[in-house]
Amino acid sequence: MEPFSCDTFVALPPATVDNRIIFGKNSDRLYDEVQEVVYFPAVVHDNLGERLKCTYIEIDQVPETYAVVLSRPAWLWGAEMGANEHGVCIGNEAVWGREEVCDEEALLGMDLV
Repeated sequence: MEPFSCDTFVALPPATVDNRIIFGKNSDRLYDEVQEVVYFPAVVHDNLGERLKCTYIEIDQVPETYAVVLSRPAWLWGAEMGANEHGVCIGNEAVWGREEVCDEEALLGMDLV
């Protein structure tokens, strides 16, 4: 079966037991694509002159990054979903639009996650 849907959901109190927040996501990635669950600790970066290599391009390094847990395809820099140390959760979704796609390499939606 070919993938065709990518959905993110959240359940918030009072719909959950013990005022918990439940976050989840399914993916339309291929069934045999390796997904890694990775942890990156918080870091204060002293290498601000260096560039950060994303999936296809490089961007400026930021002064500080928060700790994150991410689920990502093994072959790319970005992530399908994740949560940071402050409890902020995000899931990547396909967005269908009418604008022309740029021919230049750029950040992927998963790089933005």
